Amino acid sequence: MNDRLEDILADRLSVVFCGINPGKGSAALGLHFANRSNRFWRTLHLAGFTPHELRPEDGPTLANYGCGLTTVVERPTASAGELARHEFTDAAAAFEQKIRRYQPRFVAFLGKAGYSALSGQREIGWGLQPQRLGGASVWVLPNPSGRNLAFNLEQLVATYQQLRRAIAHADPEPLLS
Repeated sequence: MNDRLEDILADRLSVVFCGINPGKGSAALGLHFANRSNRFWRTLHLAGFTPHELRPEDGPTLANYGCGLTTVVERPTASAGELARHEFTDAAAAFEQKIRRYQPRFVAFLGKAGYSALSGQREIGWGLQPQRLGGASVWVLPNPSGRNLAFNLEQLVATYQQLRRAIAHADPEPLLS
């Protein structure tokens, strides 16, 4: 199994989507959101970030659409619940440095847990956050994992579309190329 899942990053992307950590299956394949039950790729397309639905193996092309992918913690697990609190705090400085290095307009956390652990805030709302991270605006989205039963596909798409509109408003460059 791979030790880590490679980031998909480039300078000055419109948004970097940030998962909590890689799943073991995704890390083994070297592909982001490789589990068939994960709704990330479908949601991304339906929300207008990509012109067609990408497959996990198409992940490296995501930067062509102004989007990137990373995780807060690099260690793969079967469930994010297996991570210790110190793994988030240990990752915080390197994560912020990564964001400063690539300078995306937005960092979009997939779920509240990653941002809560990095920011030290217990109460996190959905959407735009008042604090910036590494110079980027911070947005919190529902996790697209198939295990997240609190949001159906339609609700996920609606929340991701809100981010899409915020990016379009903040960024004069078209997101899709």
